[in-house]
Amino acid sequence: SAPTINFNDVVDASSVTCIVIGYAGRDAESVQAHIDELAAIGVAPPPEVPMVYRMNPGLLTTEPSIVAGADSSGEVEPLLVRAGGRLYLGVGSDHTDRKLEAEDILTSKLACPKPASAQLVEIDADTFDWDACRISCSVDGRQIQDGGLDSLRTPQNILGILAERGEVSADEDLVIYGGTVPLIGGEFVFGKAWTMTLTLPDGASITHSYETREK
Repeated sequence: SAPTINFNDVVDASSVTCIVIGYAGRDAESVQAHIDELAAIGVAPPPEVPMVYRMNPGLLTTEPSIVAGADSSGEVEPLLVRAGGRLYLGVGSDHTDRKLEAEDILTSKLACPKPASAQLVEIDADTFDWDACRISCSVDGRQIQDGGLDSLRTPQNILGILAERGEVSADEDLVIYGGTVPLIGGEFVFGKAWTMTLTLPDGASITHSYETREK
């Protein structure tokens, strides 16, 4: 398995552009199902698909503990890092305030720190088998998400959309939360101890665990 690189060695959190991609599913029907899932808790449908939410890079953290309210929950995402022209992959959590989400998605995402794995692997966008990867999430020991990255947009597709829309320049360093897989049971689960896992094509995995605490 490929050697891992430390997130904090390649990411300058003070200057990097941090983006959360919303509605990142490859299949239009499953994206619509996710939009309907969110509509059920009062979240308005997106003006465009996929959505690009710009985050404050100061929210990025590899720490094992974050401050987040009782109405917040985690969501596992592939973490794509572009630094110095190289691409890396890890796992992260788009931890979000679900109460605020019904009012405004961007505000709800900005309300919480963005956990990121300390470990990354370098990938080649042209040869890396993205579709052979899986992501999963558990809270307080209960698995709430598990799915393949073959259901999500590829790094080339996401980077192409960001360039096409003029969101980023070609050489900009980026941290991208690349979308998520459906919730098992279709409902958000709240709790304290979160574990996010990315399983690579060779069976090796990158894990990030964190706990939430209220202020």
